[in-house]
Amino acid sequence: MTKGGMESVEVFTTEGKGRGLKAQKEFLPGDVIFAEPAYAAVVFDSLIHVICHTCFKRQERLHRCGQCKFAYYCDRTCQRAAWLNHKNECSAIKRHGKAPTENIRLAARILWKIEREGGGLSEGCLVSIDELQNHVDSFGEEEKKELRMDVESFLEFWPPHCQQFGMQFISHIFGVISCNGFTLSDQRGLQAVGVGIFPNLCQANHDCWPNCTVVFNNGKIELRALSKISPGDELTVSYVDFLNLSEERRKQLKKQYYFDCTCEHCKKQLKDDLMLAVKAGESKPSADTVKEVIQLSKDTLEKINKARMEGHYHEVVKLCRDCLTKQEPVLGDTNIYLLRILSIASEVLSYLQMFEEAADYAKRMVDGYLKIYHPNNAQLGMAVMRAGVTHWHAGLIEAGHGLICKAYAILLITHGPSHPITKDLEVMRVQTEMELRMFQQNEFMYYKMREAALKNQKIQVMPEPTNENAPSLFHKKE
Repeated sequence: MTKGGMESVEVFTTEGKGRGLKAQKEFLPGDVIFAEPAYAAVVFDSLIHVICHTCFKRQERLHRCGQCKFAYYCDRTCQRAAWLNHKNECSAIKRHGKAPTENIRLAARILWKIEREGGGLSEGCLVSIDELQNHVDSFGEEEKKELRMDVESFLEFWPPHCQQFGMQFISHIFGVISCNGFTLSDQRGLQAVGVGIFPNLCQANHDCWPNCTVVFNNGKIELRALSKISPGDELTVSYVDFLNLSEERRKQLKKQYYFDCTCEHCKKQLKDDLMLAVKAGESKPSADTVKEVIQLSKDTLEKINKARMEGHYHEVVKLCRDCLTKQEPVLGDTNIYLLRILSIASEVLSYLQMFEEAADYAKRMVDGYLKIYHPNNAQLGMAVMRAGVTHWHAGLIEAGHGLICKAYAILLITHGPSHPITKDLEVMRVQTEMELRMFQQNEFMYYKMREAALKNQKIQVMPEPTNENAPSLFHKKE
C-alpha cells in the first residue's frame, strides 16, 4: 500500500502489535524515509502569542488575525497559507466568544478537514483517520472523565451549521489525539510548541533501540534512518527516552500507550547493569549503602525541581555539589542517578557562567551517555553539543571543538544538514576550528586575544534552565 510520495514504505500487520511500517528499499543512516505534513496541528495554549500558527516558528513580532483576534502569523504569506484550516475556526471562535483549549481546537480542525474531504484516505496518507487507534476502551476512570469533559466542551464550540458527528466518532477523535499526537517543536528543535496528527507516522511501532528517529523540520515531520535498513525490515521509533531502566520504560509505555514492550532491550534488560552501576574496586560499597545513596539522589532531584521552578539556581548548584559528594564514592560512572545530577549541574552552572566547573561535569555526563545511548541518538547529539559549547565558553578549545565535531556528526544523521540546529552547529564547528588553529600556533596569543574579545563583548549567556527535557516527540498528557 503506497501513495503520494510514500512509495518507500508499506503498512503491514504484525502479530501482537497490530499495524506497522516496513521498508520497501534499503536505507542508510541519515536517509529521510519520508516527510509528512500534519493532517491537522495547533499551537499550545500557553504559546499562542509567540508562535506562528502556520509554520510553528517562534518570532519576536507576529501579525494577529483581525477577525478572531486569536491566531498569530509571521506575515501575510503564513496567514494566507493558514486560511483553509483557520476559516471555520475563525468564525467559530467569534461565535463562541473565546478560543477553546488546544485539544478542542485540534479535534475541531480534524473534523472540519473530514467535513471538507470526507473520512477516507487523504492525499499521501497510508491510512485514514477512522482507522487510527484510539484506545478509549483502555482508558482509566480519570481519563474517561477528561474525555467526557472534552466532548462536552467540543459540542459547545462546534457550530450548529457544520456537519454533525456522533458522540462515538467525536470520542474516537479525542482518543486518537491522546494516543497519536506528535509534539511540534520550534525552529531550533529546543522547545515543544504545539501538537499535530500525522497518520503515516502513527503506524511506526515502538522499540527502545529503534532503527529510525523523528524530527520536526521546516513544517514537516521527517522519519530518518539511524542505522542501515534492508528492504522488508520493520521501521521503528522510540516513544520514550532510553535513559531509564527497562522496568521504568515498560511502566511508562503501558501507562501512556497501553501496550507491553517486548523489544529485545526490555526482555533482556540490556544496559540496565550500566544504568545501575556501582563503583568498582576492592572496597565495593554494600547493598545498603547503594540503596541509601539512590534514595538520597531521588530526594535531591525533587528538591532540585522545586528550586529550579522558583529560579533559585545557586541553591540548585549547592544541592548538586552535595549530592555528587555522596554519589561519587558509591555510584559508577554510568549510573543514571549520577548522570542526572551531572546533567543538571552542568546546565545550571553554564547559565551562571561558571564554565570551568560546568565543563568538568558535562564531560563526565557525556562519557556516561556514550556508553548507554545508541550512537546516533538525537538526545545524545544535543547533550554532546551543549557540552561542546560549555567547553568552548570555558576556553577549553581543544575539547570544545572535539565535542562540537562529534555532535555535528550525530545531528547530521538525526536532524539532517538543512535543520536550523545543524546549521548553527556547522557555524560553531567552523569558528572553533579557526580558534583551535590559532591556539595550536600560539597558545599565549590565543588567550590574550580571547581575553580582549571577552572584555569588548560579553560572553553569550546560556539559555535559562527549565524543568523540561528535550521535547518528546509523542505528545501525551501526563
